[in-house]
Amino acid sequence: MFANTKKLLTKAYEGKYAIAHFNINNMEITQGVVQAAVNKKAPIILATSEGAIKYAGLNYLRQISQTSQNLTNVPIALHLDHGRDIQTIKNCIKAGFSSVMFDGSNLDYKTNLKITRQLTNLAHKNEISLEAELGTIGGAEDLVSAKKIIYTQPEQAKEFVEKTGCDFLAVAIGTSHGAYKFKTKAKLKIDILKEIKRLTKVPLVLHGASGVPKEIVNMAQKYGANLKGVMGVHNSQIKLAIKNGISKINTDTDLRLAFDAAVRQHLKKNPKDFDPRHILAPARNLITKVAEKRIETFGSSNKA
Repeated sequence: MFANTKKLLTKAYEGKYAIAHFNINNMEITQGVVQAAVNKKAPIILATSEGAIKYAGLNYLRQISQTSQNLTNVPIALHLDHGRDIQTIKNCIKAGFSSVMFDGSNLDYKTNLKITRQLTNLAHKNEISLEAELGTIGGAEDLVSAKKIIYTQPEQAKEFVEKTGCDFLAVAIGTSHGAYKFKTKAKLKIDILKEIKRLTKVPLVLHGASGVPKEIVNMAQKYGANLKGVMGVHNSQIKLAIKNGISKINTDTDLRLAFDAAVRQHLKKNPKDFDPRHILAPARNLITKVAEKRIETFGSSNKA
């Protein structure tokens, strides 16, 4: 059995730390982040996007995640990230995910509210929690993109949570998806976050908050990557957001960068090696190190 996402986030909300949500696409990424959770004795959320499901298959990703839970003693929840296709959301509910997200941020407010309420009721009937999104997070990741940030309005967030019954809410406070997030250093709208927390009193979620570690970017570029202009959210901003109500933080870009850097390095140093085990093992190991640092930053070490 997977861990209960709502219980994990409620505990984090009360304890003023954040649960690490890691997007997975294959076995090596999953093994890497799960090992980090075991090393740090931390609960985590494994998340599949619609793009990951299209790539690897829902059942494969679910079984890999279930095996991870069976082989470890840390709580692992399974979550659908940025669900927009209603049938995919229903499939994940049927498959026994811990939670699903309906991302209606591309819709007008009334339509987003209406569909979120319907899907929340469906999820609750199946004892699954639902994440909603209000406001728009900039940038692009997987199958989701937006040209600009539309900040979440606190009073509207209050009404939205009350009328939909959603269990946790993804908010837009200045973060952006992908590695090419900002032109200058990110400064999150903590004043907006404080007011949303005061009015909603539900766990809040931060998307688009990857750190884009400089050492990983440098490593990738050393071995051939072109990553000019990438920039992430500084750890000080992340910690401030957690202090003021963020209970779940999504990480995808940092894992991709680590995977890429390690594969590039191995192939450059070992041009005659074509064994996928030799190529992918360093990627898995570097993902573990990156995930450990995220868990430490979020304050969820030793919370399993």
